[in-house]
Amino acid sequence: MPTPEQLARQNIDALLKQCGWIIQDYKQLNLSAARGIAIREVRLTKGRCDYLLLIDRKPVGIIEAKKEGVTLSSVADQSGQYAENLPDFLRQGLTGRLPFLY
Repeated sequence: MPTPEQLARQNIDALLKQCGWIIQDYKQLNLSAARGIAIREVRLTKGRCDYLLLIDRKPVGIIEAKKEGVTLSSVADQSGQYAENLPDFLRQGLTGRLPFLY
């Protein structure tokens, strides 16, 4: 039986796919696979985010999955910190802040 975390990941993956994102694991990343890529479990300079969204190889957003009932405001700081700690190879060409933090 899947754990609650596995079920959440399956649901998030399905929703992202419905929106046209290609889902990849960080360890098997292929930046040429599609225009819009959602990367799972991205290691950052400090911490790890659940999903990093890329369009045309540039970071545009972070998704931090939480259990039901957790408010967005309670994790806003966490997502913001993740955005500040992107790996160097993903910061190239990035100007300003990421437009979407969930």
